[in-house]
Order: sequence, then C-alpha cells, then structure tokens
Amino acid sequence: MKKNVVVFNRLAPDLVDRLAASFNVVQLASSADLPEALAAGPVHGLIGAGWQLGRTQLAAAVGLEVVSSISVGYDNYDLDYLNECGVLLTNTPDVLTETTADLAVTLMLSAARRIVELDGWLRAGNWRGALGPEHFGCDMYGKTLGIIGLGNIGAAIARRGRFGFGMRVLYTSNSPKPALEQELGAAFRDMDTLLSESDFVCVVVPLNEHTHRLIGQRELGLMKSSAILVNVARGPILDEAALVEALSTGQIRAAGLDVYEQEPLADSPLFGLNNLVCVPHIGSATHETRRAMAELAVQNLEQALLGETPLHMVNPQVRAV
Repeated sequence: MKKNVVVFNRLAPDLVDRLAASFNVVQLASSADLPEALAAGPVHGLIGAGWQLGRTQLAAAVGLEVVSSISVGYDNYDLDYLNECGVLLTNTPDVLTETTADLAVTLMLSAARRIVELDGWLRAGNWRGALGPEHFGCDMYGKTLGIIGLGNIGAAIARRGRFGFGMRVLYTSNSPKPALEQELGAAFRDMDTLLSESDFVCVVVPLNEHTHRLIGQRELGLMKSSAILVNVARGPILDEAALVEALSTGQIRAAGLDVYEQEPLADSPLFGLNNLVCVPHIGSATHETRRAMAELAVQNLEQALLGETPLHMVNPQVRAV
C-alpha cells in the first residue's frame, strides 16, 4: 500500500509526478489547510518550506515519519517536538552553498560602492557633472574580511574574498579549522578581536539559542567606523534596532542584509537608510539552486519512506529509536 505524502509548499509539477509514482500525494495551497489534511487520515511524509511546523500545527498528525524541508536552516521546525514524536527531519545543505556565497559578495560590493544609493540618485536626475568625494565608495580589494561561522557557506565566501579580492581572512567558529586556515591563509580570532580588526564582517552562523542577537549594540560598537556588515544567515542573529542606530550615526559605514527579524519585511526603519542594501531573503533564489534543493528534498523524502537512509538528516537519532 502506498504511503501518504503532503506537499505543503510549491513543488514543480514533474517532481510532484515523481512522488506520485510511489506515494499518494496531496498538495496544499495554504497553511490553513494543513490541520484538515492531517485529520483526514495518516500522513507519512511532509515536504515543503517556509511554514512553521511544531506541536500546534502537527497536533492531528497520525503516522508521520518524516518532514523533508526544502531548506538548509530548520528554525521553522520544533525540533524538540519532532524528536519527541520520533519524526525524522531532513534538509538540503550544500546545494545552495555557492549561490549564497555569491550573494554575500554581491551585498559587500553593493554596500561598499553604494550601488543602490547611487542608482536611485542617478535615476532621480541628479547627475549633472563630475562626481565628488561625497559620492565615493570604498574598495573591497586587499581589505580584511571577517567571517562569523566558517562552515561550508562561510568557507565559500572566504575563498571569494581571498582569491578573488586578495583579502586577508579572519574567522571565528566553534573550533579552529586548520585545513581551511592552510588553504585560505585564514586566522582564527575571538569574536571581539574579529569585529575590531575587520573591514568587512559577514555573518554566516545558524540561528539557535546561542546565536540569537549575537550582534547587538556592544558588538557593533567594536567595529571600525569604516566597516561594512553583511548578514546572509538568519535575521534574529542581528539586533536590527541596534543596527539602525549604528548606521544612522555613522558608527559603521554600511550594511547589506538578506534576512530580517520579521519576514516578510514591511514598513521598517531600515528603509530610511541610504547606507543599507537590503534584499528579500534571496540567498538561494536562483532557478538552478531552487531546483537542486527541491530535487534533494524529494530524494530525502523518498529514501526515508522507502526504508533507505536519507543523505541529509537533521536528527538521525530518531531512526535508532
């Protein structure tokens, strides 16, 4: 008998068809439809991204074996509850490493060269002669790049900085990374030292109880007044109110953000800052990468429900219970 799968966010028709070859598949248009779908009968697998799933949302679930997330981060899921219920959570790391690193460098360059600000200035009809120092940006080449979290994405950003822009690379992490230090000529620093020495600081750590509000008023105060901060990790890692203050007063030069404390972002004081580049959580938003993530999530789901071992398990311990 085929197991039952619920697709709780967008999945390409051909991938839905692929799942339908092995499972009974139901697609949901809204998170409001989830309780009814769960109550209709046993649901063995869920696949999608972007929805909060925990005790409240999954209260009616019967027979649930796996949640396959089309994402790397899993802060939308109540992992403790999934562990309690013996539900496997899978994710899609690695396939978005390079494109997220590309975006981080894009934000650094855009903030450094004031791309968004000067684009608006030009379109407003203000270019009437030679530009003066008040319109100048700053170089990225040869500067010091500080990476907070030298995982796969952090290392990919560091490679671009070191080999593409001749940057000196500093990093802070849970533990030293000797192989990457040798490859990149990188140096380990504690957080405070990294903030005070870096010209560009890039945040690439996962969100958890230890990293929530990791960068706040004190940390911003340690940075150079000429420094640029970029966050491509998760919004709550950064205290946005403190960042607004730091950018407004010139405590730091500029910032680039892909993620925010509240998403979607609307009516934010961030929008009034000329020295901030902000984009709507597009770290993995390329056609190629989103497709690769969806394919990997489908593979994870298939393997979990057909008795195989998925490649990427967030809580593999539940399989041993």
